[in-house]
Amino acid sequence: MIIACDFDGTIQVTDGKFNRQLLAFLTARQRSGDTVILWTCREGIRLRDALQFCMANGFRPNYVNQNCPEGIRRMGHDSRKIFADIYIDDKNAAMRW
Repeated sequence: MIIACDFDGTIQVTDGKFNRQLLAFLTARQRSGDTVILWTCREGIRLRDALQFCMANGFRPNYVNQNCPEGIRRMGHDSRKIFADIYIDDKNAAMRW
């Protein structure tokens, strides 16, 4: 399974802390063989800061703002839109971590 997860308000919550429940979910999924993509609008220094924040808190995404090879195979091309089976974002009101 491919999981795309947003950073702002999702991995890093509004108080600037790391979302521990989400971290546990994502790392468990990775251990089970799933792929996790950091899916964010950040770029440049802000993206570097987000990656450093993730790594400092024990999370290493498999890919960052790019499709994984499995997703490319499933779509038949490398789309600009990130392909995933599950999208996790703070705007998704149904998901609570």
